[in-house]
Amino acid sequence: MRFTFKTRKLLQLYEEDKGAAKYDAGAAAAFFEVMAIIDSAPDERTLYGLKSLHFEKLKGKRKHERSLRLNKQWRLIVEILSDVEGNFLLIKDIEDYH
Repeated sequence: MRFTFKTRKLLQLYEEDKGAAKYDAGAAAAFFEVMAIIDSAPDERTLYGLKSLHFEKLKGKRKHERSLRLNKQWRLIVEILSDVEGNFLLIKDIEDYH
């Protein structure tokens, strides 16, 4: 599935492993694993089908966003957007849920 990053910080983490020390080692490693799954997925239905990712809609003011579980503590926050080529993910943030 196509994706883009909202911030330069996330792009650098993905491309250069820059800033990985900000997260615990498990979250940083899981980020790269989840990004590999996103990259190989044909569309968001594949992400919903992988129950271990817990790909789910957020609630309230953030109902347009979704989260993917990196580990018990960290979540990858994304938004599904569309353009002429179809749907893609905007990778917005990595959040500590505890």
